[in-house]
Amino acid sequence: MAPPRRHRVVAALAAALLSTAALAACGSPGSDPGSAKATGTQDAVDAALQAGGTITYWTWTPSAKAQVEAFEKEYPKVKVNLVNAGTGNDQYTKLQNAVKAGSGGPDVAQIEYQALPQFALTGALADLNQYGFGAFQKDYTASTWSSVNVGNGLYGLPQDSGPMALFYNKADFDKYGIAVPKTWDEYVDAAKKLHAADPTKFITSDTGDAGFTTSMIWQAGGHPFGTDGRNVKINLNDPGAQKWTKVWDQLVQGKLLSTVKGWSDDWYRALGDGTIATLVTGAWMPGVFKSSVTAGSGKWAVAPMPTYDGQPVSAENGGSAQSVLKQSQHPELAAAFVRWLNHGNGVKPFIASGGFPSTTADLNSPSFLDAADPYFGGQKVNQVLTAASGAVAKGWSYLPYQLYANSIYVDTVGKSYLNGTAIGDGLKAWQSALVDYGNQQGFTASAG
Repeated sequence: MAPPRRHRVVAALAAALLSTAALAACGSPGSDPGSAKATGTQDAVDAALQAGGTITYWTWTPSAKAQVEAFEKEYPKVKVNLVNAGTGNDQYTKLQNAVKAGSGGPDVAQIEYQALPQFALTGALADLNQYGFGAFQKDYTASTWSSVNVGNGLYGLPQDSGPMALFYNKADFDKYGIAVPKTWDEYVDAAKKLHAADPTKFITSDTGDAGFTTSMIWQAGGHPFGTDGRNVKINLNDPGAQKWTKVWDQLVQGKLLSTVKGWSDDWYRALGDGTIATLVTGAWMPGVFKSSVTAGSGKWAVAPMPTYDGQPVSAENGGSAQSVLKQSQHPELAAAFVRWLNHGNGVKPFIASGGFPSTTADLNSPSFLDAADPYFGGQKVNQVLTAASGAVAKGWSYLPYQLYANSIYVDTVGKSYLNGTAIGDGLKAWQSALVDYGNQQGFTASAG
């Protein structure tokens, strides 16, 4: 997950993407760029590594420099031009410009799971099934593998994962005698107890975030988005959405949430001094704590995400893959690099930089699971986070225009937060806008 970005930029990008996507969607229902599934072998990829060459890689991953250096050392015949083209949507704008122009893009690009369907739908990405990469399914967590498969195509290999957990300020909880909540009802009770004990403290901050909302609906068992070729169904009032809003409305309408905006300087300070006592977020968060919330060292701990019935279930929040652009002049070599990054020795420097992997062997290795983290008081936090990765609810999918959806969230659901009204009403407005937009872009979109 990344800090919120400029909505107009995202909306413009999404419109540009979908103008091309509408053309791709004009086939028969159920058709998609990967419908002719190819299942080749890795021989061409291996041969490309031996022959060598030069490729370009766009990414914002902190580990990228170390990964590229390690790769070039292992394969000295290959040169990788590393480019930070911007984070998330900034890169996507440049990437889409290259897709429209038919040239100028990288051979390999980092793409978040939520954005990947839009690029896959336009036919911008190579189907990695043609290189036999479908055989890697068993080596990844189910949720991340599902995220890189669109229709019948495999459009990247997963790098990181964001299974959600409860990060809580243990110092605050101990001071006020608050038990770590195992259910969402207990979480609401903890919010009330904390704020009553000290009105300057809040259980968490949330002013409305699209990624958080979809993840919470995901964990509640919701399936609000469904795509079959050009047919899109949207139901943001399904049982999962209702289950989540019933809980979260109590916090919003009870004024039990901090209104400090996420990713702001004030937010980091509030995490450091305990004004914000918990975060329900992805497994990438420890790195953020260590780099930006140094005052909280030794005060925080990690527990499983609260659930509705006490049984373990989580959801993904964030994460990205590496994909090969179809316009690449060296697709086999690019695919070889992606394989090395996320299914080979490249995973080690990624973990060393604080990344949370999606490969099950690395998640379950003793060196990863048993690492005591000084920031979290010596807790072996990866044991909690790895368990969360295995408990992610199944069956989730994003919209084929999720970037646009996220960009208009503040104008729909965001108003519920601002006015302290029912979140469900905001979700209905969001749904209506998304149905209208989908139909404008050449999809057959409907509610329900």
